[in-house]
Amino acid sequence: MDIVVAGSHGLIGSKLLERLRAEGHHVRRLVRRAPQAAHEREWDPDGGVLDPAALEGADAVVNLAGAGIGDRRWTSAYKRELLTSRTRTAGLLARTMARLDVPVPVLVQGSAIGYYGDRGAQVLTETSSSGEGFLAHLVRDWEAATRPAEEAGARVVHARTGIVLTPDGGALGRLLPFLRLGVGGPLGRGTQYWSWITLRDEVSALCHLLTAPVHGPVNLCAPAPATNADVTRALARALHRPAVVRVPALALQVVLGELATDILGSQRARPTVLEASGFAFADADLDTAARRVLCR
Repeated sequence: MDIVVAGSHGLIGSKLLERLRAEGHHVRRLVRRAPQAAHEREWDPDGGVLDPAALEGADAVVNLAGAGIGDRRWTSAYKRELLTSRTRTAGLLARTMARLDVPVPVLVQGSAIGYYGDRGAQVLTETSSSGEGFLAHLVRDWEAATRPAEEAGARVVHARTGIVLTPDGGALGRLLPFLRLGVGGPLGRGTQYWSWITLRDEVSALCHLLTAPVHGPVNLCAPAPATNADVTRALARALHRPAVVRVPALALQVVLGELATDILGSQRARPTVLEASGFAFADADLDTAARRVLCR
């Protein structure tokens, strides 16, 4: 396949690029600077500039672009950046796809299970309603930005990703130094559900969605969501460390501000559509996944 990837420099995008090339696909990278290689195409999402030729003839577009949710404290300015960095890129790609004489048939658009908001122990599937809060509103606008591509006939998939387990970044990357020292533990009450997925399965799922006959929202998370306390203990067991030092919710709120509401929120999501489409998880068990991720 000929695949265009936006957001290829991030944690997930860089690994996806490696996998696609290893499988023999031709990949074009969208970059925000002058191209330095034959496979690169320049674009300017902030300025609304994307040459349609960058997408012409492609079999699919994968968009993972957007400012990192946990990279900085959620000030008013950064919240605007989180929203606009997603809606501008998704909207520009979707509008450009729709303008082509022969539209790109597939758009796999990054999204997040933050769509569901804080829902406690309620089991959430792709048919569940949207929740409340900043992230839920962000994801609704993010997914809506792809509508032009869908109206042009493209199969649009919203890959609602959960917490990606990898020592190289994300939530685990922040927790890992404390767990290695034996001073990590549940965050807040610890009973909030974390719908997790390993980076290996995340990348495999994105590849699967390029050809799987599904559209709309798809939860990218392992089939057995676990509480924050369970995830923390499994990671500590893999490191042969204790996980007994609970981090108070108030401390997280002081340090992280509004971002703490996302960490302390609960989404018990199930990958109903992904499983029904025939996807096979390599890391479905939490303890096995923790050992594989941390003891590689």
